[in-house]
Amino acid sequence: AVAATLMAFVAGGGAGWIARGASATPSTFQSFTVDALDAHRLYVVEVRHPVEVPGSERDHLQQWLTKRCGWDVRAPELTGLKLVGGRLLPGPSGPASFLMYESTSGERFTVYTAKAKTEATQMRYAAQGSDGALFWADRGVAYVVSGGTDRTRLTQVAQAVYDQMEKSGG
Repeated sequence: AVAATLMAFVAGGGAGWIARGASATPSTFQSFTVDALDAHRLYVVEVRHPVEVPGSERDHLQQWLTKRCGWDVRAPELTGLKLVGGRLLPGPSGPASFLMYESTSGERFTVYTAKAKTEATQMRYAAQGSDGALFWADRGVAYVVSGGTDRTRLTQVAQAVYDQMEKSGG
């Protein structure tokens, strides 16, 4: 009986130890959102060098990011927002594309995409300080649209990005 109790204790402790490690691993939503918000905060304050390729070179930007990332990267046309440009970034599991948009008032939004093991998810919102983000995944690619914490405005931009990605099939 003592040996059986000891064995159950060891097995339970081992299972608990393994479960602890699994729960410490951030979710796809968390890792992508943290990476996207970090990039957003780093580059939206830049005046002279917010992007590697300017928005005036949209075709080149899309071709370059598509080639480097391995999926069809499209810079959507967003009403009331001008494409500032984009850059290549490291993502959670390989390269990530980063596109920046700006309103006439200077408000900036970013679109971060990277490969994801998640096939499809609904939009999920996260806020960190004065920045908000909406995350979703579709067809093995995760998207995070970041901007200010005005959730309604952020949702409008994210919905426009989502709608155009759906139309283009990627």
